[in-house]
Amino acid sequence: MVKRKEFDQDLDEITTLLTQMGDLVSRALIDSMEALSNVDSENANRIIQEDQEINLKEETIFEIGSRLIVTQQPVAKDLRRILMGFKISSDMERMGDLSVDIAKVVVRLKGQTLIKPLIDLPRMAEIASGMIQDSIQCFIHENVDLAYKMAKDDDQVDTLFSQIFNDLNAIMGDNPQTVHQSMLLCFVARYIERIADYATNIGENVVYLVTGSRPDLN
Repeated sequence: MVKRKEFDQDLDEITTLLTQMGDLVSRALIDSMEALSNVDSENANRIIQEDQEINLKEETIFEIGSRLIVTQQPVAKDLRRILMGFKISSDMERMGDLSVDIAKVVVRLKGQTLIKPLIDLPRMAEIASGMIQDSIQCFIHENVDLAYKMAKDDDQVDTLFSQIFNDLNAIMGDNPQTVHQSMLLCFVARYIERIADYATNIGENVVYLVTGSRPDLN
């Protein structure tokens, strides 16, 4: 009985750490987009430095989960939740890295004026940030409906990505001097699109955890 209580406490700790990772990654994405909108390299450098906190939480989740597997030998759903905790923390770490990649674009743009006001990129980031939060809630509550809602959000992100790519291609065609910055902004759109994909992958894994079948939500 005592062992089960300790086991549940460790599972709760993994969930808490995943929630904290989700908050950090979501904030990093929104902050990096704000830094881009203002071409604020100082804020961008702060985001780059703070990524280490996300990495440390991933390491802690792996340590707790590995200890539980070795000492408690969990089976069935308990084991699957631990393994999913590993997968989600890994996906969150990658999403954090992609947010850092956006911040690095801001550093490269230091001193430049944006070629156009940013409208669709912040919208993409807003949707993807919500998906990050939804992915954690989806896991905590094993909410299959939320997973399918995230798939619809991902479709919105994909549509915006296509619009941004086409718009920037048109700008480059009209003014070759904008090519370098346009390409960097295309990279940013791609980074956000990948963040949304990682969040959707978490939803797919939750559906698998609950139903035993894995849908293609991307």
